[in-house]
Amino acid sequence: MSRFQRALDGEKTSFVVVYGRRRLGKSTLIKRCLTEDDVYYLADRSEPGHQRSLLAKTIAQKFPEFDKPEYPDWETLFRALNYRTQTRFTLCLDELPYIVEQSAELPSVLQKLLDEKCLNFNLVVCGSAQNMMYGMFLDSSSPLYGRADELMKLSPLRLPYITEALGIEAEKAIEEYSVWGGVPRYWELREGKGGLREALWHNVLSADGALYEEPLKLFQDDVKDVVKTSTIMSYVGAGANRLSEIAARCNDPATNLSRPLKKLIELGFLYREVPFGSEEKNSKKSLYGIADPFLSFYYHFVVPNRSFIELGRKLPLENALDEHFQEYVSMGWERICRDAVSGNLIDGVLYGSARRWWGQVMTEEGKPVRMEFDVVAESLDRKYLLVGECKWTSRENGAHLTEKLLGRARLLPFARNHTVVPVLFLKTRPDADTGNALLPEDIIRLSS
Repeated sequence: MSRFQRALDGEKTSFVVVYGRRRLGKSTLIKRCLTEDDVYYLADRSEPGHQRSLLAKTIAQKFPEFDKPEYPDWETLFRALNYRTQTRFTLCLDELPYIVEQSAELPSVLQKLLDEKCLNFNLVVCGSAQNMMYGMFLDSSSPLYGRADELMKLSPLRLPYITEALGIEAEKAIEEYSVWGGVPRYWELREGKGGLREALWHNVLSADGALYEEPLKLFQDDVKDVVKTSTIMSYVGAGANRLSEIAARCNDPATNLSRPLKKLIELGFLYREVPFGSEEKNSKKSLYGIADPFLSFYYHFVVPNRSFIELGRKLPLENALDEHFQEYVSMGWERICRDAVSGNLIDGVLYGSARRWWGQVMTEEGKPVRMEFDVVAESLDRKYLLVGECKWTSRENGAHLTEKLLGRARLLPFARNHTVVPVLFLKTRPDADTGNALLPEDIIRLSS
């Protein structure tokens, strides 16, 4: 809000672009910064003449009778508004992609007006269609490329904020964040619904729930082939994490999936990870996962049970949640822990990016064995190697886990010439605590 407000209050008029996926609070952010003297217009998908008429009616609330003439094109409308403007104000065009869908010439019109440096009002544009917004403002071939005074991409809120928003303790915050992620609108729908289960039944696990069809709404904004996207997301959510597995289930050559997978990663729906120490571009050990916690929950619990949800059968879903929810949270806990370690000080040592590691190592007897580590990070001075294990269970034995972790870590080829630092990321304080455990409250503090 401070950054947005500074742009509007500068010495000269500003052109501000706000974008990001749906439900992040872009419109709320903008409306909280606008005053009664400003003009806020929410576009729809109607034809251009009707859009201009609706915008003119909105502007007429500030400039009486502005809607009396009929504006034949966008340039005429904006120049007429500029002519009427004596004191600077802000005009916001929310959901700009809806207008551009029907008026492809609008970016060139805005470019012309901005390049003339004649506008007497601030112009704010906003949109949830990430593809279109990126194309309009970050593609070097676009008319509006490089014209924005402020280009603000909103991202989901970070973990610590959910404790304040929902008034919950650290352990519950991990569970809630594993379901809702950092999307403010989901937090609003969660708020005031009692426990997490009640909120899930009300919003997600019911055919009448506000979020029951949420993935479809998100995909409609940004992808051309919604069916293909839903299919890929379903298979990844069901555990197909390698390109070959996804291709086999889609009955498609792997080469045909490279582009849609890349696009889903750019949109923030999927992530691709490679083992610690591997180059991201060249690694053949890539694994894919669902990046957004809510979508991950949806494809783990809603998609496999849609028939039961449509029939209003609660028991199969209760069983699924009872048996698998904690296991599901543990996967989110791993990612949360890696993010918390990355670029952070742990016991006075500054670490770089943390990743998982999986692969084959040789035992002291010379036998090859496969191993996996939940968290691996090298200190920026390259002296220390943090090796961590994540557990979302109670009553673990800290001494036993640490001893086992150290024994496995010594077999890592890249651990040589490093001081290995074993760290346990645990749900609760362990028995036989060796002082190297990080609990939910520690992770939330590191994530702040």
